[in-house]
Amino acid sequence: MRQSSLILAALATVPAAVSAAGTLGFALGNTLPDGSCKMQADYESDFDALKSVSTLVRTYSSSSCNTAQQILPAAAAKGFKVVLGVWPDTDDSYNLDKTALQSALSDSGNAGAVYAITVGSEALYRGSLTAQALLSKIKDMQSTFPSMKIGTADSWNKFQDGTADPIIQGGVKLILANAFSYWQGQTTANSSHSYLDDLNQAFGHVQTVADSLDIEIWNGETGWPTDGGTNYESAMAGTQNAATFYQQGVCAALAWGFNVFYFEAFDEPSKPPSIGTNGESADETHWGAYTADRVAKFPMSC
Repeated sequence: MRQSSLILAALATVPAAVSAAGTLGFALGNTLPDGSCKMQADYESDFDALKSVSTLVRTYSSSSCNTAQQILPAAAAKGFKVVLGVWPDTDDSYNLDKTALQSALSDSGNAGAVYAITVGSEALYRGSLTAQALLSKIKDMQSTFPSMKIGTADSWNKFQDGTADPIIQGGVKLILANAFSYWQGQTTANSSHSYLDDLNQAFGHVQTVADSLDIEIWNGETGWPTDGGTNYESAMAGTQNAATFYQQGVCAALAWGFNVFYFEAFDEPSKPPSIGTNGESADETHWGAYTADRVAKFPMSC
C-alpha cells in the first residue's frame, strides 16, 4: 500500500495515544443517554474513561449544547485536545458556531485545549455546499482564528474523485476523510481490505493534488455498529464484528502511519433513527466502542 508522506509529516505534531505509528482519536457526542446536554463534569468523566486509549476527540457543532464552552475546560483539566466542529450548511448554523467559538476561545486556557477546527461534516457528500462555497467559509474561519489549524471533514470518495480539489488546493490545513466499510455493505472478512483501500485512494489523491502544500490528513471517521445495531446489506452489526474490524482495520491503519478517529467513543441512546442510502431505517445508537455508561465493549489495544 502506498503511504502518504503528508501523514507521516503530521505525526510529530499530534498527541500521543497508542503504541503505533499513527494516532487514535474518538468522535464524541455532546448529549447524555437521556438526551440532555453534557456539562463540563460529564466531559471530564468521558475523558477519564478514554485516557488510557487516547487523549484526542472531535466534535461536530460548537454551539449546540454549548459544546465548545463546556468541553474545552474539561479537556484542559484532563490533558486532552479537541477538534471542534462548525456546521456550515446554512448561514445561521455557521454564524451560531462561529460566535460560540469566539466566546469560548476568548479564554486562553480554553484555546490551549484546541487541536483544530473543522468547518463541515460531509457537506460535499450531502451536496449541501459546493467545494468553493465550503472553501469560502473555511477561509473566513481561518481569518477569524489565524493561529488555529482549520480544515474540513468529508467522505473519502469526495477527496478521491476530484470534488474536493478546490479545497485541497485552497490552503486548507487539515483534511479528515471518513471511510466506513460498513456503509459500503462489506462483509466482516472484506471490511479491512475495503477500508484500507479507500484510505489509500483518498490520501493518494490528496497528496497528488496538494503537491508541496502543507496539509495534514486523517481518517476522520470509521467504525462498526455493535450488538443492537442494524445490518446494512452484507455488513452485519455485532460487537464481535466491531472488535474484528477494529483489530484488523483500525489497528492496521495505525500501524501503517494513518491517523484515525474512531466513530464513536460512546453509545448515544437518544439518537433518532436515520435512513441509510438503501432507504431503510438504520440504528445509530450502538456505534460506541464504549457503552453509554462508559464501559469498553472490546479491547482497544493494538
